[in-house]
Amino acid sequence: MSPSITDVPGVLVGHAHDAEALTGCTVVLTPDGAVGGVDVRGGAPGTRETDLLDPTANVSVVHAVALCGGSAFGLAAATGVVQWLAERNIGYPTRVRNVPIVPAAVIFDLAIGRPDRFADADLGYAACDASGAGTAEGCVGAGIGATVGKIRGMSYAMKAGIGSWSERLADGSVVGALVVCNAFGDVYDEQSGRILAGVRSDEGALVSTMALLRTPEQLHTPVGLSGEQHTTLAVIATDARLTKAEATKVAQMAQDALARTIRPIHTPFDGDTAFTLATGQRPAPSLVALGAIAADVLARAIERSVMSAWSLGGIPAARDLAVRPA
Repeated sequence: MSPSITDVPGVLVGHAHDAEALTGCTVVLTPDGAVGGVDVRGGAPGTRETDLLDPTANVSVVHAVALCGGSAFGLAAATGVVQWLAERNIGYPTRVRNVPIVPAAVIFDLAIGRPDRFADADLGYAACDASGAGTAEGCVGAGIGATVGKIRGMSYAMKAGIGSWSERLADGSVVGALVVCNAFGDVYDEQSGRILAGVRSDEGALVSTMALLRTPEQLHTPVGLSGEQHTTLAVIATDARLTKAEATKVAQMAQDALARTIRPIHTPFDGDTAFTLATGQRPAPSLVALGAIAADVLARAIERSVMSAWSLGGIPAARDLAVRPA
C-alpha cells in the first residue's frame, strides 16, 4: 500500500458518501486523543470548533476531524462523529460526562450531483464505522464531489478527490497528510511544473487558470460567483509530542503546500483550512524540520488527490482523459 496518514500510530481514517448526490464525509479519528492546531487561510471557510484550537483556548485534545461535503449544510456530519465517539465514552472529561471534541470543515460540492442532499449526521457516523481499513484515495468520502479548475464553470472543470501521503523521518517519527482538493485553481506537479488537472479548453486540452486571469475577458470578471464554489481541506498528523502552539505552527507551514501545487489558491472563494493532529508518542524533532517536511508530504497528497480520482458526474479526471497543456 502507498504511504498514507494512517502510517501515523493512533490515526484512523474512514469515508462515507452518497453516490447519487455525490457528497460525503471523511473522518480522521484519534480515539486516544491528539493535540490539535489549525490554520484557516481561505476567504470563504465553513468550519466548526476551530476556535477551540487557538493556543489560548482551554481544550488541547482533539478526538477527530471531520471533512465534509455540502457547504454549510454539511457541518451536520460532525454531529454523527460526536455521537459515535460518545457511544464509546471518548471525549474531554467533565464532571458530568466525556465530551468528544470534533473540529470540522466543509467544501462546496453542491454544483455536482444533487444540491438538495448533503453530508449529514448519518454519513458522519458511517464514516467512523468505516475507519480502520487504511486510507482509500480518489472519489471517496468528502472527495466524491471534489473538482478543480473552475474558472470557466463546471463544464470545463476536472475531477479531484482524496489524496494521502506520509514520510518517516530520520529519528523514526512519522508525519502524514490527507487532503480533499476542491480548488478553484489548477493542480500542478511540483517537480515538473506541469498541470495535472484543472480548467480545460473547448477542445478538452488543459489550459492555465493563471493565463486566463490575465486575459481582458477575465481580468474584471467576478469569478467564483457562478455557483461553483471551492475549498481545499487538509489534515496533517504526526506522532511527535507538540504543544497546541507548535501544532498550529505546523499547520501554518504545511498549508504552504497548497501554494506550491495549486494556482491560484487562497482566493476569496476558497475556504482553505489545514489541521494538525499530534498524538504525542515520540519526542518532537525540530519544529522547523517537522513543518517543512509536513509541507512536502501535503504537496504529494495534493498531487495524488487528482491523479487517484476518476471521472464522475460527467466531469473527467486526469487518469481517464488524455489531456495535454494547450
